[in-house]
Parts: sequence; structure tokens; C-alpha cells
Amino acid sequence: MLRNFQDDGTWLRNFQDDEGLHNLILTKIHLQYTMSISSWPKNERPREKLLLRGAGALSDAELLAIFLRTGTRGKSALDLARDLLNRFGSLNKLLSCPLTEFTSILGLGPAKYVQLQATVELGQRYLQEALTTTNTLTSARDVKHYLTSKLSHLEHEVFACLLLNSQNHLIRYQVLATGTHNEARVYPREVVKLALHHNASAVILAHNHPSGNSQASEADLQLTRVLQDALGLIDVTIHDHIIVANQQTFSFAEQGWL
Repeated sequence: MLRNFQDDGTWLRNFQDDEGLHNLILTKIHLQYTMSISSWPKNERPREKLLLRGAGALSDAELLAIFLRTGTRGKSALDLARDLLNRFGSLNKLLSCPLTEFTSILGLGPAKYVQLQATVELGQRYLQEALTTTNTLTSARDVKHYLTSKLSHLEHEVFACLLLNSQNHLIRYQVLATGTHNEARVYPREVVKLALHHNASAVILAHNHPSGNSQASEADLQLTRVLQDALGLIDVTIHDHIIVANQQTFSFAEQGWL
């Protein structure tokens, strides 16, 4: 039964003065909005959603929440995942952060860091194995994914190449130059030597743009032409030159530049 009363402000002053009651009520209100994931409808839980719709249907935060498994006091695993992504700015930066920075966050320790790095390496090895056993000309998406996993998180420019055999299977991924934030010096003779050493029939060139701009520069185009001429002398074909910038890629082959 509701009881009528006059609002003269006394109840509000008493509520504000009673710190214990104040905190208890606020805590109960907060918990209503931070329920554990197990109390959510099944089709909204990240794990169940993955099983029903596939991993591709999940957001970065939902995938990260599955990895984290548990949250912290007052936060579900999904809340914690969202906080991490907001703090680091991107999934790439989170995955590449140093141990000291990772473990400085409440709820994250060395064991989680080790698991996360192992997960990243497993993904890279999975993609590399796919390139080794399938025809790269019909799996350009796998090539881009693999190069993105290798290069997108780096804060300095790196020039690398994929060496391919006559069946266009991957022989080796090799970094040829590591430079500054916006430049990596590449010597054509080193690329030629590497191709000869591994008896490669073709290569896919790759480098990253830490600036985030995936567009090719005039210098990138000139270097590609020089390497195309040099490798052509030993009958090695350049199938593509891919630029990686964060999660974006730029393909010379798709632009018709090769």
C-alpha cells in the first residue's frame, strides 16, 4: 500500500546524509545495468551468438569478451572488452601492447597476456598454413589477411615479401627492410638475391603505412617498377604489391599497375 506524504525536502536530505543507504541504493541501481552475461537472452550472449551465427557476426568487443571469459567487479566481460578497446583505440593496438601496459589494467594479468599473444600467433600460423597449401591467386583475401596480421600493428615502416613457388604456394615470408615511421630503404639486389636463394618463381611485395593512409605514393610506384625490371631479368614475376594501413589494404594488381 502506498502512503501519501508531503515533499518538504526532508527525505532527500536524510537520504544524502545517510552515506551507507546512499551507496547501497546506487549499487543496486548499477547492478541492474551490469548483469552478468549468463543472465542475458541466449541469442545475445557472445558464445551462443557465435555458435548460432558464426564468428563473423560478432563485434570486436564480443570476440574479445569470449577470450576474457570473466569481467571485473561491476563489469561484465563485454563491458571490460569495450573499455579495453576504447582505452587502446583499436584491436591492433591492444594486441600489440607491451606486457607492463597490459597488466596495469585491473583484471588482466600475465596469464591473460600470454594467452592473448598465443591466440595472435595461432591466427598468423593458420593463415600462413593456408597460403602454403592453397593457390594464392585464388585466395587473395587470405594473402591480405595474413599481411595485415603481420604488418598492421607496427609503428615503423617495414618492407617484406612473400616468396612463391611455380604452383604459387608460399615458400617463405621475409622482412627485407625495417625503417622509420614513414620510410624503409629497399635495395633491389637484396630482393633478387632472396628470390634466387629460395628458387622462387614469383613474389608478392608488401609494406605498411603506419600513418594509416593506404594509398600508394609515387615513391612506392617507382620502387615497384624498379623491382619488376630487376626480377624480370631472372624470370621472377611480381604478382602484387600490397600496402597495409591499419585494417585497410591497397593492391597494385587490383589497380592494374602490374
